Amino acid sequence: MTAPDPADGPRTQPTGADASTRASALAGAPTSAPGASTEQQAADAVATAWQQHWSRLIALVIGQYARPDLAEDAVSDAFESAARRWPLDGVPANTGAWLLTAARRRVLDRLRTESVQRRKAPLMVVDDEMRAAASAAVDPGAHVADEQLRLVFACCHPAIAPDDRVALTLRFVVGLSTAEIARLLLVQESAMAARLTRAKKRLAASGIPFATPPADRLDERLDVVATVVYLTFTSGYQPGAGDVPLRVDLGDEAIRQLRVLDGLLPDRAVVRALLALLLLQHSRRDTRLDADGALVLLPDQDRSRWRHDDIDEALTLLSTLTPEVAPAHGPTGRTTNGPDGRTTAAPGPRPPMTRLAREYLLQALVAAEHATAPTSEATRWDVVAARYAELERLTGSPVVRLARAVAVAEADGPDAGLRLLDGLDEALPRLHRVPAVRAELLARAGRRAAAAASYRHALTLVTSPTERTHLESRLAEVTST
Repeated sequence: MTAPDPADGPRTQPTGADASTRASALAGAPTSAPGASTEQQAADAVATAWQQHWSRLIALVIGQYARPDLAEDAVSDAFESAARRWPLDGVPANTGAWLLTAARRRVLDRLRTESVQRRKAPLMVVDDEMRAAASAAVDPGAHVADEQLRLVFACCHPAIAPDDRVALTLRFVVGLSTAEIARLLLVQESAMAARLTRAKKRLAASGIPFATPPADRLDERLDVVATVVYLTFTSGYQPGAGDVPLRVDLGDEAIRQLRVLDGLLPDRAVVRALLALLLLQHSRRDTRLDADGALVLLPDQDRSRWRHDDIDEALTLLSTLTPEVAPAHGPTGRTTNGPDGRTTAAPGPRPPMTRLAREYLLQALVAAEHATAPTSEATRWDVVAARYAELERLTGSPVVRLARAVAVAEADGPDAGLRLLDGLDEALPRLHRVPAVRAELLARAGRRAAAAASYRHALTLVTSPTERTHLESRLAEVTST
């Protein structure tokens, strides 16, 4: 069925050029083949540097100059300069250092201009002051060793509007373009562009300290940080509009950040539940596309190629949160076997469960049903549907309703699933998966003409070439005689 992949999850105009749009295009460049031209080698080096250094450079520039409004343009300019200079001068041995130096020069130029305009001071005096201030800067976030995680915490300042925190972090830390962020948050691109512009202007004018909070205040931002990490992961598994259908590296990075968080703030249920969820989703990374890059739906994936070490780690994490799922030798110690033969954890003290932690836990339990079913046919769809019903009551999310409709259709037949789709076109007018799921259920119910019409509607909304190819294939199947 063309259903929302579990990796999608229920989800709930910048000044100057769009840095992340340009850099995202670079990130899709191919790796240089032997004998490639100097220009191609330089382009590939820029693309690799973008993937490896973008967020780190943003974090370093903001940490040094405390000017997030300047950092993105400065780093963007550094990448543009690299794209111009490296084909002529050669790729530097340390691309990150080259880019950081270039970005710092751009910030100093801007600060010098601002100071001269404000004070009419001699240029040499201004240069000396700017360099002295930068060298004397004290890092207030040293208790968070990971640079990217520091930047996430800084972006999630409670004085910034919640939606703006998420959008700014996806822009600064992940480097997503305006269009990508809009698609991820299910809003119009023009609205997202305006939101980002307003957010950066407010940030620059408000005097909000753009820094990592003290160690005893990290928990205040933890839910927003977790949300951003989840969206980072989701952005990697949401087939995009470009030539790179999946960004597994973003999944790797999100999981890495959660592991760092779990060490920094141990026993937080929201971190444990989210880490379990992402591990379960990430375990299928090798089977999501076939050899030709075509989408492989969950029922058709080769389960022997799933990463079972990730699944085991996730189940161990879940055993610390709920007695419903646990591995045979989980960290809770003694275990028992339930009436259905599944291993369950012995009762014991559990970490406090916030609303967001409960939301992630329910999603992880759904993912665990898929991960532990030996075959697609053996999936306990009634349990999955019940989990989604509980999640919908908790969140009220129309995306959860869509996922629930798929599960109900598997458990009770296509007509039962179709009834749950009522009203979702209005709630999610730009999401192609609503008409795609409806088309699949109509086809299963034998209503081929209506299914074809719904597939055609989905094709007017889809932006991913990978998903478009799949929908076109399904349309051809239902219209063939």
